[in-house]
Amino acid sequence: PEDPRYKDLIGKNVILPIANKLIPIVADEHADPEFGTGVVKITPAHDPNDFLVGQRHNLPQVNVMNDDGTMNDLAFEFAGMDRFEARKAVVAKLEEIGALVKIEKRVHSVGHSERTGVVVEPRLSTQWFVKMDQLAKNAIANQDTDDKVEFYPPRFNDTFLQWMENVHDWVISRQLWWGHQIPAWYNAEGEMYVGEEAPEGDGWTQDEDVLDTWFSSALWPFSTMGWPDVDSADFKRYFPTSTLVTGYDIIFFWVSRMIFQSLEFTGRQPFQNVLIHGLIRDEQGRKMSKSLGNGIDPMDVIEKYGADALRWFLSNGSAPGQDVRFSYEKMDASWNFINKIWNISRYILMNNEGLTLEQATANVEKVINKEAGNVTDRWILHNLNETIGKATANFDKFEFGVAGHILYNFIWDEFADWYVELTKEVLYSDNEEEKVITRSVLLYTLDKILRLLHPIMPFVTEEIFGQISEGSIVTAAYPTVNPDFEDLAAHTGVESLKDLIRAVRNARAEVNVAPSKPITILVKTSDSDLEAFFNSNVNYIKRFTNPEHLEIASTIPAPELAMSSVITGAEIYLPLADLLNVEEELARLDKELAKWQKELD
Repeated sequence: PEDPRYKDLIGKNVILPIANKLIPIVADEHADPEFGTGVVKITPAHDPNDFLVGQRHNLPQVNVMNDDGTMNDLAFEFAGMDRFEARKAVVAKLEEIGALVKIEKRVHSVGHSERTGVVVEPRLSTQWFVKMDQLAKNAIANQDTDDKVEFYPPRFNDTFLQWMENVHDWVISRQLWWGHQIPAWYNAEGEMYVGEEAPEGDGWTQDEDVLDTWFSSALWPFSTMGWPDVDSADFKRYFPTSTLVTGYDIIFFWVSRMIFQSLEFTGRQPFQNVLIHGLIRDEQGRKMSKSLGNGIDPMDVIEKYGADALRWFLSNGSAPGQDVRFSYEKMDASWNFINKIWNISRYILMNNEGLTLEQATANVEKVINKEAGNVTDRWILHNLNETIGKATANFDKFEFGVAGHILYNFIWDEFADWYVELTKEVLYSDNEEEKVITRSVLLYTLDKILRLLHPIMPFVTEEIFGQISEGSIVTAAYPTVNPDFEDLAAHTGVESLKDLIRAVRNARAEVNVAPSKPITILVKTSDSDLEAFFNSNVNYIKRFTNPEHLEIASTIPAPELAMSSVITGAEIYLPLADLLNVEEELARLDKELAKWQKELD
């Protein structure tokens, strides 16, 4: 409108070549003065943007194309031609009458059918629409109530509102073979009937179009529960439902439509929570598609790794709303984790000696009451209780990835790598009473681990559970936090014990001393409680560090030549004479220095 080059022409007409028709010159913001000539010819019946311009300026909508892509009678001498042939013929005709000034190549976007690859031709047609204004307002207003639909992550609530605030009337008729047929009938007199049942009498023909699949899908939350019979048992019991799990790419297409249709037809929202998950992409982060050939058949993955491994990968490797890159390396890690659980279970069952879960539970009560067991038993039960609380809290927030990491760390690091190894000190001893208690803690902890994992790993947990208890794990109670299991003293003490063992192991590894070689270990601490704890659990220290000489005291002088480590509350010294041959180590370091010097040169 502000382009000075054409202000004098606004309101006048130009002659359309070939048709010899007058068409008006209008000014509209749609035309970009910086692009080409700044003038564009529009076709209101064959382009969405042109249609809007035509609406603003009350321009005629001339539809020149038939349903099959051929030209109709409004196309003059080109009527009956295929659309592609007609385009060539128009260019030839313009050249023939001297109206063709020049031909230029332009790069522009042309819509193609995703399935067939055929060029899509926008074309004005009569369709059924849903008026969206009030429906959208109802959906927006619902999100201002205390009983609103909760989105996880919450940012997707903004996505939902943006769609609703900028929504247009919804075209719901589709020219497809499959779907709910439009409930409208017509007769030869031009009358139309819309209803639940076909009209009485002869001469009525039902509309051949079907409803948009998203319209039909939006009815799902209540139509499957007996609606419109709102007194049906299913409707009363299951509507509204608790949680919808879906992808972010269909928040508008499905989620929003379920919400406003449920509000319209039932007066209630369809669900309380919406968990938005990401999309599965390939290892390079690309969307899986037929054209790229990067799609992965989940059945092939299950055949190789098992369903539980795939489920663990998908849940443990994801965060709500974030895309997940599929990786065979991560699938290997998932399989390894399940294999670890299986092997732990075998170890526990092989050492079980006929102990029942009921007996184990009773014995664990004795451990908690400090009537039996040792500090490592109370430590693992404390950590199990803490894991139950943290994992459950994250499951409740749909943070499956966080919950998975919590479970993984407890099962692999604390239970398998530490407690199971610590139990060998008891299970390989002659103390039968202690053995029963240790077996009980192992079996009890395994039972709780299986229950915690079952929602993600239903198959392997069911299989193992069947070997330790009667019935199905599906009907077993989910673990809950028990305040009686809290034992901070045991937790702090064993964590210090682990720190000491790790420090010695790291020192051995640093100077390449084999775990089998006995060494001298000096532990100095001014904390009398820690000193007493280490001395009372010296059997564990010896088992894991293989000392030739071990001294734990508050007055140990620091050796002149020793490797040292500091942990909370203590200093650890490993005399070098026990660790290495100084001359050999110097030779090794000289050799390594020469190697790096050569690399630098």
